[in-house]
Amino acid sequence: MKITIKETQNPTILKFEFPDFITKNENFEFKNIDETKNSPLAQQLFYLPFVKTVYISGNFIAIERFSIVEWKDVQEDVAQQIENFISTGGKIILEDESKTKKQPITVYGETTPNPAALKFVINKGITKSTVEFKNIDDAKASPLAQELFKLPYVKELFITENYISVTKYESYTWEEITLELRTFIKQFIENGGTILDESLIEKSSKQDKQEIKNFDNLDVTSQEIINILEEYVKPAVAADGGNILFDSYDETTKKVKVVLQGSCNGCPSSTFTLKNGIENMLKSMLHNEDIVVEAING
Repeated sequence: MKITIKETQNPTILKFEFPDFITKNENFEFKNIDETKNSPLAQQLFYLPFVKTVYISGNFIAIERFSIVEWKDVQEDVAQQIENFISTGGKIILEDESKTKKQPITVYGETTPNPAALKFVINKGITKSTVEFKNIDDAKASPLAQELFKLPYVKELFITENYISVTKYESYTWEEITLELRTFIKQFIENGGTILDESLIEKSSKQDKQEIKNFDNLDVTSQEIINILEEYVKPAVAADGGNILFDSYDETTKKVKVVLQGSCNGCPSSTFTLKNGIENMLKSMLHNEDIVVEAING
């Protein structure tokens, strides 16, 4: 086992990365040796006089140092000490035997029309809701999303019934990150991690319009548009890892606005394809050639 040393934006904190995950979707922070009862490795590290804080998460250990040393003088020795500790059977985190046993699941990746998005399908239902998160601050309702946003390549997330659509930053390739993402999601769910707390979901005004209680307050044409989207468009979009929501209909201009989510959001071809596909469908099914569709990225 070889540890990789990586700098962080904070010059006092250094990351020591492992080739595999070392925690079961949990994060640990130790500020002193008295807090390290469940981490023999953290306890060992605090014997070094310059160690201020130890963080353990995912596939790395991050150490914050006191200013009495510079990392360049001690980082190789620390990495070697961690490697020696592990190779001699030392435990990083002591397992809590009271926790629920693993529930084996299958996770596999599917490509989408958006080259920046990949759909991770789970072989069981994970939620009854549909949510999209643009950043970690949006993800209060999803512990899984919060953890995924800590990975440097995760840009946006879309979660629905049995899959998670991940949008990455351009500087990374799927070949580099797919296996890590699939493994992370699989282990998180198997170890009983909370995917989505339904009670904390904040619905957007667009999502509210799809609800029955608000649906009844819309004009007849808007209701017809929503029904068409739900029955004919959403299933096809969902198969590609995305979602579509009705935004508004203007009776005067005949303009229909729809919101794109998931892999559809930002896809180079989806705005044009969906706009024209939906537009032609609505013109035909509503018998109105004046209808124009504007597709909005969520």
